[in-house]
Amino acid sequence: MSTLLLRLAGPLQAWGSSSKFNTRYTDKEPTKSGVLGMIASAMGRGRNEDIRDLNGLSFGVRVDQEGEFLRDFHTAHHPKNTKLSFISYRHYLCDALFIVGLEGDDELLRDIEFAMKNPAYPLFLGRRACPPALPIVIGMRDVALHDALKDEPWMAEEWYRHKTALPSVELRIKCDAGGSDTASAIVRDQPLSFAQTHRRYGFRTVIYSNTDPLDNPLSSKKIKSEPQTDHDPFLGLKDFNEVE
Repeated sequence: MSTLLLRLAGPLQAWGSSSKFNTRYTDKEPTKSGVLGMIASAMGRGRNEDIRDLNGLSFGVRVDQEGEFLRDFHTAHHPKNTKLSFISYRHYLCDALFIVGLEGDDELLRDIEFAMKNPAYPLFLGRRACPPALPIVIGMRDVALHDALKDEPWMAEEWYRHKTALPSVELRIKCDAGGSDTASAIVRDQPLSFAQTHRRYGFRTVIYSNTDPLDNPLSSKKIKSEPQTDHDPFLGLKDFNEVE
C-alpha cells in the first residue's frame, strides 16, 4: 500500500462534522467527509456519483500548526424581501496547517494526486470562504499511513515556530483505526452520499497518537534563555545589603 500526503493550509478553514442550521461549528482538524468531498470535486465528480472507492481509503491527519478559533456573525438578506434576513454564527480555524494522509490503491492515489494538481472545480477548505494555500500535494510515500504521517518533517511556518514556547513538540495524529487497533473514539464523518436531496454520513473509529519529540530551535523559550546583556539588575541590591 502507498500513502498520498496533502498539505492543507490557508487563512481560514472550517471542518464541521455535526453542526446544522444557524450555528456552524468547526472541528479542530479536517474531517474525512470534507477532504473526500474536496477530492471528489477536484476529480470532477457530481454530487450524485458513487464514492465507494474514495470511502475505501484509510484517512489520517497530523496537526502541524494548531489554528485559532474565530466566530463570525453572518447575515444574509433575502433576494426579494429586503426586510427579511438570515442570521448565523460561523466558526473557523485561523492560520492552521495540517498534513492529510490517504492510504490505499496506488492507481487511485495517482489519480487523486493528478486531480489535486489539476482540479476540475475550485477547491475549498471546508467552505467556499476558505481557499487553500499552495502547494497542496506533498507527494506519494511507499509506507503505511501512520508511518508516513509520523516521519514527515514538521511543516509549520517559521513565525509559528517562533511563537511556540516549547523547545520540542509532539504533533497530534488522528487516523482511521485498523482491524487490530483499539479505537480512541467514534466519529460521524464517513460520507455515504453527497447528494443535495439526501446527504448521508456514517460512523468510523479513529485512534489518536503523537509523533516522537521534534526539536524546535526557533522556540521563544530557547531564544529568551540566551543572555542578551551582561547587566545584572540585582548587583546594586547586593552592594546595598553589604553596606547595611
